[in-house]
Amino acid sequence: MKILEGKTALVTGGARGIGREIVLAFAGCGADVAFSDLQYDDKAKEVEKEAAKQGVKCKAFASDASNFEDSKKLIADVTREFERIDILINNAGITRDNLFMRMTEENWDDVLRVNLKSAFNLTHAVQRLMLKQRGGSIINMSSVVGLCGNAGQANYAASKAGMIGFTKSIAQELGSRNIRCNAIAPGFIQTEMTAKLSEEVVKNWTEMIPLKRAGKPEDVANLAVFLASDMSDYITGQVITVCGGMNK
Repeated sequence: MKILEGKTALVTGGARGIGREIVLAFAGCGADVAFSDLQYDDKAKEVEKEAAKQGVKCKAFASDASNFEDSKKLIADVTREFERIDILINNAGITRDNLFMRMTEENWDDVLRVNLKSAFNLTHAVQRLMLKQRGGSIINMSSVVGLCGNAGQANYAASKAGMIGFTKSIAQELGSRNIRCNAIAPGFIQTEMTAKLSEEVVKNWTEMIPLKRAGKPEDVANLAVFLASDMSDYITGQVITVCGGMNK
């Protein structure tokens, strides 16, 4: 079902993990897709090729979403290549986990810069285009950790909670111009990041999940497709969890 046909999406952090699945899901639903990552490497090239198999236009860009000037240039480059941007997915993110008493200023600053400031950078850069188009869907990647906190992740939780406040504010500011802004809050999702965890940690996490399993990146991508499509055109300012019931 090509529910995104005729639309152009931009996904930050699109070469890996959840971002990669969003790029491929959007392409499968008919959208032309631009995506960014820090480097134009083999993983980015692979995603380009996979998405193009769906008969859509897909192009990767090397860009640092946490850098304000880089973000402005990215929006300009994507607009030049695709002519429009209907959907923005602020997905770029990192972790620097540690107990708070051991957390360094660098750990804190790095996570807030990449996870939260990147959303400001890209949204700020794309808003004029979407205002001119009188429409758009902005989707911010938060986390259930931003809703409930987590020991050893004070920096990550703060960045993802900030994403929620940012989402609700942008929804109120831009709603009158038919620009929607929503947040997705994934729970425990199987990605390269979680693959580094020990079996014991994974077991403890899954025991807390009513569905008794980790989620897949495709589970998050499916919700992103819905929020990007016209099927959700009366939904804005919302935070939707994808967590198997973990967040009660």
